[in-house]
Amino acid sequence: MVTVNRILIIFDCDGVLVDSEVISCRVVSECLADVGINVTLAEVMDRYIGVSFRTMLDDLRSRFDSHSLAEFEKRYQQRILIALKRDLKAIEGVEQALKTLTSRTCVASSSNRERIIFELSTTGLLRYFSDNLFSATQVAQGKPAPDLLLLAAAKMSASPEQCVVIEDSIPGIKAACAAGMRVLGFHGGSHCKPGHGEELIKAGALLLFKNMFDLPSIIANLS
Repeated sequence: MVTVNRILIIFDCDGVLVDSEVISCRVVSECLADVGINVTLAEVMDRYIGVSFRTMLDDLRSRFDSHSLAEFEKRYQQRILIALKRDLKAIEGVEQALKTLTSRTCVASSSNRERIIFELSTTGLLRYFSDNLFSATQVAQGKPAPDLLLLAAAKMSASPEQCVVIEDSIPGIKAACAAGMRVLGFHGGSHCKPGHGEELIKAGALLLFKNMFDLPSIIANLS
């Protein structure tokens, strides 16, 4: 049993802190269509939510023409920040939860550091994490490998058993389980379709929650 003040809460960013997944996947699908590659929004969401852009590109290269994908990447980088600046919102209730939590917190995201800072700054959440931001670009393998979460724990001087991970994706849940950490499945983002919570449980989530206002009491009950 770990007391609350010794727990480290490791938040995923996209789909947990900020409601960005539908925005990002829509831009991916549109930019692919622009270069003649037909991947629907539903397929992008099913296949790539929770993994890094690098992992997504590797998969796309195994399926489609690499010249077209070079142009896709250029278009995506030009458009994604514009779309996020226009449409991005914090997950409802997450700021109140962050104000209430007494445990230490950090972010471990499949996005690059610049994207993490941009999203958290845009939504006013960056001040809750200081410089405790960790990106898949810092490790050899992103989620579902445990590398990123283990790096975050080591940098925060926490053992895996002291960590509670908040994740919305199957790769993220699997990464936490592989790291030997408890993981809570959040299924309150706009990208979460019916049955998403059950998929997170099957992947290894300890429990589910849909309302971020509930997170402080859940953490208290875990201690």
